[in-house]
Amino acid sequence: MILYELRCEAGHGFEAWFRNSDTYDTQVAAGEVNCPVCGTSTVQKALMAPAIAKRSAEAEGRRTHTTMADARRQLEALRRRIEENCEYVGDRFAEEARKIHYEEAEHRDIYGEATESEARELEEEGIGVARIPWVSRTDS
Repeated sequence: MILYELRCEAGHGFEAWFRNSDTYDTQVAAGEVNCPVCGTSTVQKALMAPAIAKRSAEAEGRRTHTTMADARRQLEALRRRIEENCEYVGDRFAEEARKIHYEEAEHRDIYGEATESEARELEEEGIGVARIPWVSRTDS
């Protein structure tokens, strides 16, 4: 198995495991490797430092902390984009999503809250929704 650092066309970095370099080449050429942040399949190998020695527990902890910090920054940026470009409908999300889907209301991008049950019902009706981990504005 081989671990590659990858980067998508939008600049998002992530890691992925492959059986060997030929498997990587085959999967990327077929568009089977997608960025976990934006979903694009336009990815390439990022520069990597060779793994020469085993990492200490302290170094591994720093790496995890950095990865979590990067994920938080990406989720914060996603929250900002949603808030800037979509209408907040609060707990009326399921109701508004249905109205838009069934053309009872003007199409617009919305966000809000829905229960697990409401989200499941929307998906069963074929209404596309995405559940996004909503990070708080402050890290307290």
